[in-house]
Amino acid sequence: MRESITESMVKRTEVNSMSWPTKSPDWTIALGYIFWQRLVTTVLILFWIFDANAALGLQNVEADVVVYGGTSAGVVAAVQCARMGKTVVLIEPGKHLGGLTSGALGATDIGNKAAIGGLSREFYRQVKQHYLEEKAWVFEPAERFTRGDLNTESDAMWVFEPHVAESIMDRWVEHEKITVVCETRLNRTDGVRKSNGVIQSIEAEDGRVFAAKQFIDATYEGDLMAAADVTFTIGREANSVHGETLNGVQTARAIHHQLQPGVDPYRIPGDPSSGLLPDINAQPPAADGSGDRLVQTYNIRICATYEPKNRMAFEKPDGYDPIQYELLLRNFEAGEKRAPWNPLMMPNLKTDANNNFGVSTDFIGHSHQWAEADYATRDRIYQEHLNWTRGLMWTLANNERVPKQLRQEFSRWGTCRDEFTDNGGWSHQLYVREARRMVSDYVMTQSNCQGKVVAYHPVGLAAYTMDSHNVQRYVDANGHVRNEGDVQVGGFPPYPIAWESILPRRSECTNLTVPVCLSASHIAYGSIRMEPVFMVLAQSAATAACLAIDDNATLHDLDYNKLKSRLLEDRQVLEWNRK
Repeated sequence: MRESITESMVKRTEVNSMSWPTKSPDWTIALGYIFWQRLVTTVLILFWIFDANAALGLQNVEADVVVYGGTSAGVVAAVQCARMGKTVVLIEPGKHLGGLTSGALGATDIGNKAAIGGLSREFYRQVKQHYLEEKAWVFEPAERFTRGDLNTESDAMWVFEPHVAESIMDRWVEHEKITVVCETRLNRTDGVRKSNGVIQSIEAEDGRVFAAKQFIDATYEGDLMAAADVTFTIGREANSVHGETLNGVQTARAIHHQLQPGVDPYRIPGDPSSGLLPDINAQPPAADGSGDRLVQTYNIRICATYEPKNRMAFEKPDGYDPIQYELLLRNFEAGEKRAPWNPLMMPNLKTDANNNFGVSTDFIGHSHQWAEADYATRDRIYQEHLNWTRGLMWTLANNERVPKQLRQEFSRWGTCRDEFTDNGGWSHQLYVREARRMVSDYVMTQSNCQGKVVAYHPVGLAAYTMDSHNVQRYVDANGHVRNEGDVQVGGFPPYPIAWESILPRRSECTNLTVPVCLSASHIAYGSIRMEPVFMVLAQSAATAACLAIDDNATLHDLDYNKLKSRLLEDRQVLEWNRK
């Protein structure tokens, strides 16, 4: 019988169980329901975490599979293991499951949605089932919402509110009676016990030890992979490494999300002796196509609303420093007329707002330390991103140097009372677009994306544009500020991802899979790094882990045809034959 802490948990309140008014709703009552539902949910989750940690104590925990990272990929991996009859422990360093999927990335990036199958598609089907219920529509009627395939014959829906995504993830792990351990971080210094290429156990910072036959690293950072001494890389390879054209430094291609011409970089305009504004490099970028260890920028996705009954006005954060936003204001003064964000509408008058144009939510220059930073430094980097985002939105809504029309527009918006209620309406998840990337026997490259090379042994499909956000800011030859690193190249059909690209080299580890920080070049990773694809790869990784246990074999000796057969049985999409 599967050992599970969740068996002793009090059921979390489900979003679908809320009894919302459906005709001429009283918004005060609705918000009261939201408040109390969230309060009760928070209390129950805290009890769950307390009970889970108390039940585990400092004793060893043993399972067939340990999944480290409660991202959307981690949840899918754990669910697949449970459905294949294996005991599984899902360890999440934070408080919430779902990663970016529940962290305000509600506008699903995928390209061709037909490339998504298996549990990943099941998730998006459940999203649609939720929004087909009239009670799901609290702040607007369903018939007014036209995005995300709600009103089409599609079986799935691809846009959603953050709390809906988290609710689905929570229900999954509860239904499968999966042991979930939150607020538990890997001891990254010497917490992986490995013998002859086999991980025996991993140790948390608090001393608890988790032993298993198979391990899955589902973090955005590749923390377990790195601690297990698996080879990885960080940053951009030179184009020459894999015969690419879109990798490395990119100044000539960086024409999107660019500043207006003529923006002065100095604290006192025209006076180099006054020093540069924050986050502008004194040195120009290296030659186009050359490699470096710089990482594309991160941001915090914004779930905002203009619905007065659910809106909290953007507030000026503590420690607000006007100099941080001087570049934003100078960019307006240089001629920028557009609103510097991309607010895609989600249900109930909410957004998934992303970066747009030259100075926006991307906190350029602040992502480079994240991958290998210790936990305290990561906490600081997250807080810096949060402060930047809060200050940005307050500036746009209040600073008189912002064009009046834009100021009025941003003044309509604010964070949502019913989202991220334990974090002031702001996402708890930093958008880690890229951190470590494994280097295995098969590296996915630009040639795979563009179909010049076809991966053998596919375990899923990718279908998105090769996309890298800007990496750095510099002073150009004319003495003006420019962004560097943006690449957006698409126009190709879905393509297969190799089984070997989520598998470490045999000589390094034989019972670990890495479905998120997989083996790919920087620019290929820019195409693969989408949440539904991570879920697809995680299901494939979990399937392989379970089959290897059944066969008492290493992952490297697993019969791929057997793996493929089970993946197809579970409705994974492995080939693209459509014209």
